[in-house]
Amino acid sequence: MNNTVKSLSATASGTVSLGGELTVRRIGFGAMRITGDGIWGRPKDPAAAAAVLRRAVELGVNFIDTADSYGPYVSEELIAKALAPYPKDLVIATKGGWNRPGPDQWTHDASPEHLREAVEGSLKRLRLDRIDLYQLHVPDPVVPFDASIETLVELRERGKIRLIGLSNVTQEHIERARKITPIISVQNRYSFADREWDYVVDYCERHGIAFIPWYPLGAGTVAGVLLEKIAKAHNKTPKQVALAWLLKRSPVMLPIPGTSSIPHLEENVEAASLRLSEEEYAQLSGVAKLAASSSRK
Repeated sequence: MNNTVKSLSATASGTVSLGGELTVRRIGFGAMRITGDGIWGRPKDPAAAAAVLRRAVELGVNFIDTADSYGPYVSEELIAKALAPYPKDLVIATKGGWNRPGPDQWTHDASPEHLREAVEGSLKRLRLDRIDLYQLHVPDPVVPFDASIETLVELRERGKIRLIGLSNVTQEHIERARKITPIISVQNRYSFADREWDYVVDYCERHGIAFIPWYPLGAGTVAGVLLEKIAKAHNKTPKQVALAWLLKRSPVMLPIPGTSSIPHLEENVEAASLRLSEEEYAQLSGVAKLAASSSRK
């Protein structure tokens, strides 16, 4: 793969608006993987994690997604240590609503009390006076959804957060939340090969809501031969093609591929310059839908 300095820039991905208040480039960075194994504890090499964060910003990435549950707390602390004081155009989004009792363990808590504590903790760890984008990490089955959203509205009114987003939600959740407050982003699992939330992407596009796909490189083995063929034609990797597909899928798409490796980071950012033809996009979309349909039978 022939990388060039010119191709290594997130600016090639274009931009997306966050609620008409903030504008970010459409290749972001997901900061879950800079923690320890099992998304638990500190990374084996904190200096390397910090270097990845700084390199992302150097490459024009100005949207970083994290959560208090990553570590827990470790990801937020590393971001602040590596990047504060922050560049003026850098948007750091974080999330709350999970507890972490142990490695690879996640438990719900989107109660008003917990969310208030979570926001205060994130502000302190990220060294911020206000969080630009705060996302409910997941609806809590034992807490009224409206109560969680109303708490975030309260925190926004108190100047703790600027914008409100959702994660791991259905269209019904989004519509319920929008009756209470503007929702500027939705973060669900989505990739070239994982199309469960297609209808939510379409809904977000219709309503000008940024869609943040997590696990955006979950290409798996779907259409492997076709991915390889298109990647070879562009002198890129299959994962870069999968990212390019996401960027072409919708103008509100904001992929956040994460990594703890600078070479992998640079490979992801280079995908911003890859332009799929309409034929390539249609071929990939058709094969992925067919495979997804077959897997459900």
